Amino acid sequence: MPPKPPSAAELLHLHGRDLAKGDPIAPPITLASMFHLPGLPDGGHFYGRAGGPTWDVLEAALAHLEAAPTLVFPSGMAAITAALLPHLRSGDRVLLPSDGYYVTRRLCHDVLARFGVEVEERTTAAYAEGGFDGFRIVFVESPSNPGLDLSDIAAISAEVRAAGGLTVVDNTTMTPFGQRPLELGADIVVSADTKASGGHSDVLMGHASTRDADLLAEMTRWRTVSGSIPGPFESWLLHRSLETLELRFARMCDSAGIIAERLAAHPAVAALRYPGLASDPAHALARAQMARPGFLIGATFASAEVAERVIDACACLRPATSFGGVHSSAERRARWGDAVPEGFVRFSIGCEPVEELWAALEAALP
Repeated sequence: MPPKPPSAAELLHLHGRDLAKGDPIAPPITLASMFHLPGLPDGGHFYGRAGGPTWDVLEAALAHLEAAPTLVFPSGMAAITAALLPHLRSGDRVLLPSDGYYVTRRLCHDVLARFGVEVEERTTAAYAEGGFDGFRIVFVESPSNPGLDLSDIAAISAEVRAAGGLTVVDNTTMTPFGQRPLELGADIVVSADTKASGGHSDVLMGHASTRDADLLAEMTRWRTVSGSIPGPFESWLLHRSLETLELRFARMCDSAGIIAERLAAHPAVAALRYPGLASDPAHALARAQMARPGFLIGATFASAEVAERVIDACACLRPATSFGGVHSSAERRARWGDAVPEGFVRFSIGCEPVEELWAALEAALP
């Protein structure tokens, strides 16, 4: 059985339990770069680059969701950078999924490699082949974006730890309500909260969580000295969104399961990936490590032209390059150079009533 999801009820009342009479229920936005600091610095807030009250509320909520101390960042890539760069030195080796998010690969090949870090890649489905001896960091993305292949997080984490390395898992596609990488043995979990955690396509944010105090300290120092910090308004927006994440994620996953089953049976779809379907090659692993099968669907159409027509003709799809919003969206990923067929479309199922969404999608299918 997969690890149990966090308590949504506790999340909703986490901030309210410490309120005094007359305090606002919703946490305020504290816009401050400086804080009152007489005498010697001895704890508390002192400068906006190092922290602030709005961060505190957000990090407490995310720490509840991850069941681990958490740091917030101004984007998912900022969180990934903080999980990688402070823990790597010249001569270290890092392993990446060749079919994962392409910007993570660009960071490692274009930046880290210039400082002497050796970068290697494997496909997600065959990630464990070859073992993990000699790697300082093994970066896991499961399900992979956009192909939705899976790798065994628990098995990989155990093997990497035995080999003396660190496992970092990008959990953007699943959120803590769908998958719990730290419970499965990962050392660090990162997420682009721009996606489903934010959910309204209006904020760029990310976070990194770990139960290792030394790793947390390294990432905290990195954030402070690099200035990779979110603003208080963005932090407030994400906190507001987290309070509906469990509801939105459940609706999105439920609808995705229905849509995926119907797309798989449609003659216009040449191939379909959705870990929640019994026919999916990763279904058994999905049931073992994921509480929900997610809201992303990968569908392959006959050509790029057919794929683009489906996206453009569906009134309930927004053509967009991100995912996880309340509005369903779709993108033909080959236009960015991903190693997928020209007719491959990544569908991100939103919060529309599922029958209305299906009616609009079915009308757009050839």
